[in-house]
Amino acid sequence: MPLPVTSSPARYPLAIIGAGALGLHFAARLAGVVPVAVIARDAGRAARLRAGVQVGDQRYRANAFAAAQPPLADWVIVLVKAGDTAAAAAIAERMEPLGVLSLQNGLTGDLLRAHCRAPRVDQGITTEGAYRERTADGERVQPSGAGETLLPAGFEPAAEMLARAGLRARIEPDIARARLAKLLVNVAINPLAALFGVTNGALLDSPHRVLLDTLVREALPVLHAHGLDLDETAALARVHSVATATARNRASMLQDVLAGRRTELDAITGALLRMADAGGFAVPTHRAVHTLVRAIERAAFDSPEGRG
Repeated sequence: MPLPVTSSPARYPLAIIGAGALGLHFAARLAGVVPVAVIARDAGRAARLRAGVQVGDQRYRANAFAAAQPPLADWVIVLVKAGDTAAAAAIAERMEPLGVLSLQNGLTGDLLRAHCRAPRVDQGITTEGAYRERTADGERVQPSGAGETLLPAGFEPAAEMLARAGLRARIEPDIARARLAKLLVNVAINPLAALFGVTNGALLDSPHRVLLDTLVREALPVLHAHGLDLDETAALARVHSVATATARNRASMLQDVLAGRRTELDAITGALLRMADAGGFAVPTHRAVHTLVRAIERAAFDSPEGRG
């Protein structure tokens, strides 16, 4: 059955910038407990979302707005691609929020803070999974893995709204360590899924598993130097657990490659490579994967489908 259309308040309790798969997944869940504004890239996209989009087994009619005309909101969650962070920060600032929270892939918190002067600006993490697919009726967002969403201190009201919506969300006192653990997961799963064109769960099978575990082991010394305290056994278990929990998910890099879009490679593997360069660590497998995914991305983007 369709989700109810919520009223449009003068000021929304919560807004989500980014109407991709994960943004719509969060918005549809939250719409049952609180009015949510969804900020889309333009007026045409906003109109289509107001008309309705299929999210899982429900028809969701969003309170959607074009990026050029965002409403006021108390709390803003940013779920755009890493390359769009600066633009999203400028949009968020115009919404006069109490706090702006990134749940993006990669390490985008500093960039968000540099372009947004809200009272609170920080980055959390989420391992929720969702992907978008084309259907005869338009598009469908398919949730593909129930994960956990961790927020930094100061975002308690946002965490409470997420929890009320049935999402596993909580405040994490050591959010910096949690971000490093998420980066570990991302640098292992995301580029390999794009490289091999497989879902997350398939990476646990031969022959992908060898490369997956190699990327984890190679990244560990780099992340240890920045404060991650997982040993090798725990690190492998963390990555395997996420791959299992999101087994049906198409990682964001794979979704981008399939759609002919630029990926978040520089914000994920690129971030690790910059850390490795600064610390003098050798990460040859990550460098090779970065080169290969960049070549696939370039070929996909330069195709007629990608240019369109």
